[in-house]
Amino acid sequence: MMLAYAENGRPLPLVAPISQPFFDAAREQKLLLQKCPRDGFFFYPRSHCPHCLKTDWSWQPARASGKVYSFTIERMGQDPSQRARIPFVIAVVDLDEGVRIIGNIVDCAHEDVRVSMAVNVCFEIIDNMPLTCFRSVSAT
Repeated sequence: MMLAYAENGRPLPLVAPISQPFFDAAREQKLLLQKCPRDGFFFYPRSHCPHCLKTDWSWQPARASGKVYSFTIERMGQDPSQRARIPFVIAVVDLDEGVRIIGNIVDCAHEDVRVSMAVNVCFEIIDNMPLTCFRSVSAT
């Protein structure tokens, strides 16, 4: 995804027509994923199924839960727009549908984040743009 920037300089995704339904649902705190009708494969906004390359996929609600695959804690603040937020956790999460997605872990002490930690999807709204985040299941 290409980026835009919030008024405070924070990077934001740039919405394309193919990803508009994803962001519209996210503003309502819902997670939609694309699903291929042939193999049942779920994926995030793309023009073609990454397995069969067909374009007759549909948007489906996701369970919005998964497990942390990997994470890092941002402590340096290399990006000036992010310095006020440090430290914060950036995680790669495997959703129950098989999609691997990136977002911040929120409402959780960074020293408590672990690989395989169960999380739920949530959204942070910045300048009317929803950003995918995750909360520990134990915190919800």
